[in-house]
Amino acid sequence: MESLDAHGIAGLQTQQSLARYTAARLGGPADYLYIARDPDYQDTLNLLRLAWGRKLDVTVIGGGANVLVSDAGIRGLTIINKAARIASEDAEDEGLITVSSGTSLIRLSRYCQEQGLSGMEWAIAVPGTVGGAVVNNAGAHDSDIARSLRGALVYEAERGDCWYATNDLDYAYRHSWLKQRADRRCFVKRAQFLLRRDDPELIQQRMDHNNDYRRRTQPPGASLGSIFKNPAGDHAGRLIEAAGLKGFSVGSVQVSPVHANFFVNRDDRASAGDYMELICQVRDRVYAAFNLRLELEIQTLGDWA
Repeated sequence: MESLDAHGIAGLQTQQSLARYTAARLGGPADYLYIARDPDYQDTLNLLRLAWGRKLDVTVIGGGANVLVSDAGIRGLTIINKAARIASEDAEDEGLITVSSGTSLIRLSRYCQEQGLSGMEWAIAVPGTVGGAVVNNAGAHDSDIARSLRGALVYEAERGDCWYATNDLDYAYRHSWLKQRADRRCFVKRAQFLLRRDDPELIQQRMDHNNDYRRRTQPPGASLGSIFKNPAGDHAGRLIEAAGLKGFSVGSVQVSPVHANFFVNRDDRASAGDYMELICQVRDRVYAAFNLRLELEIQTLGDWA
């Protein structure tokens, strides 16, 4: 595996902590770190081609809301995708918009409300990016990204720009073909959504309802969102609570007393190792109680001993 050090790439950093880029405020250093800000992604794609050509692993992080980065950090190149742009084009009675993958879901939801476009109300309080949502089929409030997605433009190491319609992406609950790709040699550039026209005031009412529900049922503070996927016909939070684990802690990471499927980093002494140990203990105890093994919804990144 070769390095990128000799190339003098503008904006490329080395050995930078990833804690500031994750919602749980945890994570060790990236070997190489690049912040993508240009929504055309020309410099980003040049860097990707260089890294892939040198057989470096590439990791892309958006809002950092559903990733647990190890204390040892991430080898290879890590790209923090902050490139945001929304372009709107009317399609008769419906709204067709194209969105850069680094755009936050909250910003997209607000833009849609202002334009009288319905379909993204569920995303108003979801702390992620469009790219991450496309890969993971993020969702909330009985909806998800696949409901309104028309397709995605994906840059691939071997073929360049490739357009995938929604049906091509094999969407299911928190699942997509992109998420399951073994080679990981691809980068979501843009997503296109087809949204319904509606009264902006009615859209705002639905967004207010979703915001209020989130405040009442989910804990504040540094967490990664839902840790485990909901099993068919049940809820991970209910199972964890029924196993007597609400408030259970490992180090400074706690199963939230508000919602048991949220684990909260309570202070600056917490570590990713604490998080992982709590995940393992909770999963084992739920399995012992109910003979059901919970599946992670978050993604673990980096070196884990």
